[in-house]
Amino acid sequence: MTRRYVTLDVFTRRAFAGNPLAVVLEAEGLDTDAMQTIAKEFNLSETVFVFSPEDPRQRADIRIFTPTRELPFAGHPTVGTAVLLALLDQDGEPGAAAFGLKEKVGIVPCAVEVQGEREGRARFKLPRLPFSWGDGKETSDCAWALGLDPTEIGFERHVPSRHSAGVAYDLVPVSSLDALARARPHAEAFDRTFADSDHPAAYVYTRLPAAEGIRFRARMFGPGMGVLEDPATGSAAAAFAGALMQCEPLGDGDHDVVIEQGVEMGRPSEIALQLTIKGGALVSAEIGGHAVVVSRGELVA
Repeated sequence: MTRRYVTLDVFTRRAFAGNPLAVVLEAEGLDTDAMQTIAKEFNLSETVFVFSPEDPRQRADIRIFTPTRELPFAGHPTVGTAVLLALLDQDGEPGAAAFGLKEKVGIVPCAVEVQGEREGRARFKLPRLPFSWGDGKETSDCAWALGLDPTEIGFERHVPSRHSAGVAYDLVPVSSLDALARARPHAEAFDRTFADSDHPAAYVYTRLPAAEGIRFRARMFGPGMGVLEDPATGSAAAAFAGALMQCEPLGDGDHDVVIEQGVEMGRPSEIALQLTIKGGALVSAEIGGHAVVVSRGELVA
């Protein structure tokens, strides 16, 4: 049978930027091996498979695959799929929609604004708040893994840390945009440094100098996910909320954070992260961004 698919660029307002995503519609009948094979064929950082919801109160059940493995949760697939489903439901007519997407991590509440016949913006509430899953790696080990000098690891209060909001990351702060641009995963060193993760992945970040508000630039290296570098990583931004709570002097209230990613790859992306803090604790967090449809087609195999 044939199955419709759509590709979108996510965390961007324009096509051929941001993070590309494939969404396979009407995925009923596909088993895990078939979905993994299709994701490998698309060879994008993630491919989403959409199923009719088991719970009629939700919009859809989705499963998310990298070229090599299934993920319980991911940000750019959530944003892109939410925008696409709202576009289909509203036939491209501008307007707002709200619904839940069931992922392996749980129900993800989404709010979408359709902005045209092939574009929109979505935000979602994290189904799981970030938590620390271990002590951050030593500065010298992070430098060795990324081909940097140990003096370039860390800035202000920021030190290497390990956080997860469904997908585990090593979060590595670096001292400058220059250091961020030069960072590269050195195969053996990277694997040995982060070998105790079930999928070695490093989210490397620095503060944008002289920027208004709270603004960072990041890169995500995920060889353990089958993704050497990702242009925009919502699940890592979700984990980054944990690093911000650990290292950034944030008080009670709502805090809006902007994360640039993909710049060094020529696919600039922008992720909006909002943290709500009460009594010194993170009580909720949301991730948002734009998405635009790039192509439509059919799988015939």
